[in-house]
Amino acid sequence: MPKAYVFTRFGGPETEAFVDVDRPHPGPGQLLVAVRAAGVNPVDWKQRTGYARAGGAARELPAVFGNEVAGVVEETGEGVTGFAVGDAVLGNPVAGGYAEYALLPVTVTAHKPAGLSFTDAAALPVAAATAYDGVDQLALPAGATLLVTGAGGGVGAAVLQIARTRGLRVVGVASDGKKGFVESLGAVHVPSGPDLAARVRTAAPDGIDGVYDLVGGEVIAEAATLLTDRAKLITAGTTQEAAERLGGARVVRARNAAVLEAVADLVVRGDLTPHVTRTFPLDRAAEALRTVEEGHARGKTVIVVGAPADTGAAV
Repeated sequence: MPKAYVFTRFGGPETEAFVDVDRPHPGPGQLLVAVRAAGVNPVDWKQRTGYARAGGAARELPAVFGNEVAGVVEETGEGVTGFAVGDAVLGNPVAGGYAEYALLPVTVTAHKPAGLSFTDAAALPVAAATAYDGVDQLALPAGATLLVTGAGGGVGAAVLQIARTRGLRVVGVASDGKKGFVESLGAVHVPSGPDLAARVRTAAPDGIDGVYDLVGGEVIAEAATLLTDRAKLITAGTTQEAAERLGGARVVRARNAAVLEAVADLVVRGDLTPHVTRTFPLDRAAEALRTVEEGHARGKTVIVVGAPADTGAAV
């Protein structure tokens, strides 16, 4: 039987386990995909703790981890058009992606370009798409300055690159250990820690025009003080209520195939690199999740399902 990595109840890592599952069957508007790679994101372990994504349904237990995958279509559901068995795709699974098979709704599934590896493709549907949606939401003009907190992670690295393609000047907040990484993406690095606002003002003496927060807490509160227009404060690092108290808002996700196609095209054109820095086989899914849960991952972590040769990545 196919394998999947799940959490059996809400809580910590002790709730995680590998289980045998039935091979899914696609319903109307769905694709059954043989997973080749699954991206790892902070939302994965947060859902294990009982966190419910804004606008999302509560997870049924046991629940398969994972919110972004790339793979090959094995079967199509009723009413599906534009996809066929054998197509390489990327998208957001219906109910988890740390598995050998996943169901994908066609509304948030895109064809994988031939020039994009499965491993890189699996890093796009959550991290890169969230970055893309947020930069669109801010709608800053070319030449404006964007402050990105949590700039060294998967979403942050994508924000830095996408913002640069829009002609923005970018200031990235990250630990000292990620200074070289942030600067390699064309951003001015500001070290995280107390008195952040003062360091940002030194790095950007002409001011900050927008903030894309990925941290929350005291960091977003301090970053907000740098803005004259709080409508240009968005976050994927805290709740809508917390953002509204500061005059800002959560990132509004488009959750459609068009955004997936757009970010995949950016990668193929060389304007966006997913920066997959760690890969793990499915049987080491726990290790992959810990690298992200501990908060020290640089770039993206991806779980490889099947032979590494299928994904274009070394494990």
